[in-house]
Amino acid sequence: MKGKRVLLTGGTGGLGLGVTPMVLARGAEITIPYYHAAEVERMKGFLVPADFARIQFHAANLTQEADVERLVNTMGRVDVLIHLVGGFAMGKTHEYSLAEWQRDFQLNLETTFLACKHSLRKMLEHGYGRIVTIGSRGAVQPGGQLAAYCASKAGVVALTQAIADETKGTNITANVVLPSVIDTSVNRAAMGAENAAQWVKPESLAQTICFLASEAAQDVRGAAIPVYGNA
Repeated sequence: MKGKRVLLTGGTGGLGLGVTPMVLARGAEITIPYYHAAEVERMKGFLVPADFARIQFHAANLTQEADVERLVNTMGRVDVLIHLVGGFAMGKTHEYSLAEWQRDFQLNLETTFLACKHSLRKMLEHGYGRIVTIGSRGAVQPGGQLAAYCASKAGVVALTQAIADETKGTNITANVVLPSVIDTSVNRAAMGAENAAQWVKPESLAQTICFLASEAAQDVRGAAIPVYGNA
């Protein structure tokens, strides 16, 4: 990935803190959008100053198309999109509000669509691209009280595979990874840490993501790769 320009959404989040250092280690030039300035400050504690200086940070609301389009245009060229933005919520279907349902789809599916749409536009201009999105085990094995989350993540899988079909015959690929529970501080706080040893480590998931984002993955397209750990 040396010299590749990577748009890494969600790079300041729990999974991003595992993925970002690995992408940097592979020589990429990274752009990370953020919503709150505190997210950028937090990253300073996870990266050495030299690596932190190699990241371009841009304020953006990824639920707004104008922001996403402006972000991508600012980069000039997008070789790789790694889209980590998403959210997890629970609730019984008959008790779930329409507003909550719409929020889950906006965060998980609509941000994926907007990031893919505008990154793909740039990739087609330059004839190269790698798109990696984050689905969920729940997308293929839905569970109770997770209807909105599972349905929106299933949409991410379908969207990614549709893009893979659209880009056949090009040097652009699109693939999605399906993690089980990711061992992040947020998930530990929400679910307790008793079973964290069985969860997927962000660094482990990052290995799969970085392969799919590399030139070596030129023949992998439309894959939905399970990364379940022991969960």
